[in-house]
Amino acid sequence: MRLILLGPPGAGKGTQAQRLVARYDIVQLSTGDMLRAAVAAGTPVGKRAQEIMARGDLVPDDVMVEIIADRLGQPDVANGFILDGFPRTVAQAEALDELLEKLGLNLDAVVEMAVDEEELIARIVNRAKETGGARADDNEATARRRFAVYTEQTAPVSGYYEGKGMLSTVDGMGTMDEVAAAIEGALTEATAA
Repeated sequence: MRLILLGPPGAGKGTQAQRLVARYDIVQLSTGDMLRAAVAAGTPVGKRAQEIMARGDLVPDDVMVEIIADRLGQPDVANGFILDGFPRTVAQAEALDELLEKLGLNLDAVVEMAVDEEELIARIVNRAKETGGARADDNEATARRRFAVYTEQTAPVSGYYEGKGMLSTVDGMGTMDEVAAAIEGALTEATAA
């Protein structure tokens, strides 16, 4: 199973990804984790990324795709993967398509967790109250900013995959179990198609 899980920050992608990892015996590929691992390992692309980050710049798409390519070549990815945090833009989605084609792989599904912005922000604010503000980004202003950035930059990725007939959208506002069941249904439909 090779899939992408889309949705705004706070939608529960991480929680659902962990369930899918256990269910399908696949790995969760977080771009942040892959980037840190490449830097720590001192790989050629990791060294390039480290130089870019040291300047305070964002790691460009071509470097991220190279890091993902390296990671997809590792044995633990043979059963499949969930991409987490990538692609964030249509250009990244196109680059990922080219990479997967070159590797002879294809995505089985792209699942978007649709959420209501106001309800999601209320959840985040409530979580902050319940945890005593344990996470620095658990406040209304930050949540609204992150949602706006998602809507502007990442939401078009949904349209890209919808145009390819690959997007399944599930209601991300239910309980964890309800959302998991909806994702499972979407994956069953996608892999049967």
